[in-house]
Amino acid sequence: MLILASGFAQWTWQNPLPQGNILTSVYFSDVNTGYAVGGLGTILKTINGGTNWTIQTSGTTIGLCSIYFTNADTGYAVGGQGTILKTINGGTNWIAQTSGTTSGLYSIYFTNTDTGYAVGYYGTILKTINGGTNWTTQTSGTTDFLNSVYFANANTGYAVGDTTILKTINGGTNWTAQISGTTNFLCSVYFTDANTGYVVGQGGAILKTINGGANWLWQTSGTYNQINSVYFTDADTGYAVACNTILKTSNAGISWSTQTIGPSNGFYSVYFADANTGYAVGWAGTIIKTSNAGINWTIQSTGTLDDLNSVYFTNVNTGYAVSGWGKILKTIDGGTNWIEQPCSITTNYWLTSVYFTDVNTGYIVGMNGLIIKTIDGGINWVTQSSGTTNVLCSVYFTDANKGYVVGWNGTILKTDDAGSNWTSIYSGTTEEIESIYFADANTGYAVGSTGTILKTSNGGGNWAEQTSGTNNSLYSVYFVNANSGYTVGQSGTILKTTNGGLTWIVPAGGTYNHLYSVCFTDANTGYAVGTAGTIVKTNDGGNNWIAQESGATNELHSVCFPTSNIGYTVGNYGIIKKTINGGDFVEENQLSESAIIIYPNPVTDNLTIKAPQKATIEIFNIQGQIIRSIIANENYTSIDISAFAKGVYFVKVKTGKEVAVKKFIKQ
Repeated sequence: MLILASGFAQWTWQNPLPQGNILTSVYFSDVNTGYAVGGLGTILKTINGGTNWTIQTSGTTIGLCSIYFTNADTGYAVGGQGTILKTINGGTNWIAQTSGTTSGLYSIYFTNTDTGYAVGYYGTILKTINGGTNWTTQTSGTTDFLNSVYFANANTGYAVGDTTILKTINGGTNWTAQISGTTNFLCSVYFTDANTGYVVGQGGAILKTINGGANWLWQTSGTYNQINSVYFTDADTGYAVACNTILKTSNAGISWSTQTIGPSNGFYSVYFADANTGYAVGWAGTIIKTSNAGINWTIQSTGTLDDLNSVYFTNVNTGYAVSGWGKILKTIDGGTNWIEQPCSITTNYWLTSVYFTDVNTGYIVGMNGLIIKTIDGGINWVTQSSGTTNVLCSVYFTDANKGYVVGWNGTILKTDDAGSNWTSIYSGTTEEIESIYFADANTGYAVGSTGTILKTSNGGGNWAEQTSGTNNSLYSVYFVNANSGYTVGQSGTILKTTNGGLTWIVPAGGTYNHLYSVCFTDANTGYAVGTAGTIVKTNDGGNNWIAQESGATNELHSVCFPTSNIGYTVGNYGIIKKTINGGDFVEENQLSESAIIIYPNPVTDNLTIKAPQKATIEIFNIQGQIIRSIIANENYTSIDISAFAKGVYFVKVKTGKEVAVKKFIKQ
């Protein structure tokens, strides 16, 4: 029987890995098996102590805030808009439950397999006594946001948030407010026994009680940063995480010491699988692990977290991305691997734009008038003299020799000799010029702040201001031919011209988020990217724009399509995402389970796949990247995967519009 099912994610993560959305909660059901949840419905799972993390299908794009497992197979996640998800097969499937509320839920805790609690917005407290089948609202007596819930035993529990600490001694039937003694925002609660507990929060707050909450005493944390999560492995040993700090106590909170960590991004949750093995998760998908009770922490997520401002591909496989902290990244395998290029010139420079005139020759611009050039595909870079200290925002070449750079204070520079000399051209404006593009050798456009649009018809010799009809800043411009062009900018501004800029019109659709980059693959098909992971696409020459699901929450700064379907976008915190089908959502019919068999599983060397003849067999890694594709000539196909890295993979079998997907583990 054929069942309608969605295909793979259409924009896949390339950096950071396994993904770059915020992670807000981490939980381990045993020393090897753990889960993390976060922004846009993200759920990650590891079965090897964090060496590899698999992105699970949550079925939602609503942010998830907390995760809890009652046994190896049964777990729950809660988040915005009253979302409660449940799995009974270790995360293979997550099913939405009816919470009875649209209020955001921040924390979940179970006292046994059937009885659980969730807390959140406006004093919301929910309880289930049948494993989440039904949830009932309890009376909290407060409208404060509740950020954390913890039960010391079956009947005695605590919920904290804002400046409130609530306690129940009858399984949530009644909740009474306790005197916290602080006006600090409270984030997390943990009890080591029926009487001894800790609450942490804003301003480095750590409160302790030794009498079941009757009194709370302030402890010295040594930090003024907001502490988001607290966890104890025994009565004396505890950990707390803040925006860029991990604290540890070995004496039941009398003193707390700061531990040495690698990344300094915000941490939101800490959990220990045993006395020595712990994990912390946080901003931009950061995951760190300790195996020696916090003496050392190692990062498990990989890739740069620097903001990426511009991306450019010279062909389908070779591309470059530049960061706000002077990094130059290069890929030669379609983004599977991004390698930082050594360049001492750009240390501490803010890099804004990259452009290549051929596979070897490229230019990068940035702050303090920086222009650098490579003639060997990025192996070596040399500085060119720009003659200015203004921030330079965009670079474009019309041929191997003739190029242009624009920047702040109305800066326009031109070279006729591949950058050996750059001359300043009068722009007629002092506005910030953010982007430049040429429709042909003579006709070019530059856009910038307060709706500035400039045009030249003589190869940059003279520039005339056009009427844009907006005061919003414009950040990017692109022309598909001499007459038809687009510019995008602040507050979702999209403008289109069909007469070489004489008039600019506002198309339908789009977004209210800022748009920072626009590009077209043909006269009809174009993309724009911006804040909050926004990607919009047009298929009708910009008359209408439709939002795509990027799978990211941070700003996207640049978009580039080396082919009609293969595209890349980069942004804050190292985001690099790729599409191989123009970013469109694809629906496929699902083959019956018996139509595909894979064995052995786990596998070491040779994987055998039973599939219909002439079917396309594709093997994906956990980032959704195709790493092997063949046509099945027999009913049974053997594939040598001995060279594959250890981890989780997926086999996708396609016959026409039918598809089947199965998972396997490479040992």
